[in-house]
Amino acid sequence: MFTGIIENTGIVQHIEVNGLNKTFRIQSDVSTALKVDQSVAHSGVCLTIESIMDNTHSVTAVEETLSKTNLNHWQIGTVVNIERCMLMNGRLDGHIVQGHVDDVAVCTSKTDKDGSWEYIFQFNEKFAHLVIEKGSVCINGISLTCFNVTRNTLEVAIVPYTFLHTNMQFIEVATAVNIEFDVLGKYISRMQELKNN
Repeated sequence: MFTGIIENTGIVQHIEVNGLNKTFRIQSDVSTALKVDQSVAHSGVCLTIESIMDNTHSVTAVEETLSKTNLNHWQIGTVVNIERCMLMNGRLDGHIVQGHVDDVAVCTSKTDKDGSWEYIFQFNEKFAHLVIEKGSVCINGISLTCFNVTRNTLEVAIVPYTFLHTNMQFIEVATAVNIEFDVLGKYISRMQELKNN
């Protein structure tokens, strides 16, 4: 379980293809503090730490993960947002994030607002019922508030700190991002679905 508050960024140093899986070796300032078997969110994708060497760690994404996230777009040098799992004795500064990415969204607009940035992302319309005005959404692991919501687009505003300390600064028009919709909305939607059937 995560909060969507990015702790650090890492850089992909090596990619190894193993059948339908991909193993990524990532360098970050928190790599040495991680533990093997620990769950860590990588740009919103919950992955298990497999090994730690010097200031790098490795994780493997299976076919299911690769098909539903932007990990297939990762290359050597890709900047990855990193968040360790939440502590139960701390404040929930973002929102409840599972690290279970629902789909890939695409940036259709990036606007410099003279001190902040606004992005528009297009997502699959089948998730429209999970997005509400001023609701929470997780993009590349970042907890954000969405606005100007339509059936297949949403807009988010990025403050300077988030822009400089996450991979949002590298997102341009046509960039694919990982998107996870609010888990509370998913449960409410499921209960309503069962009630109506």
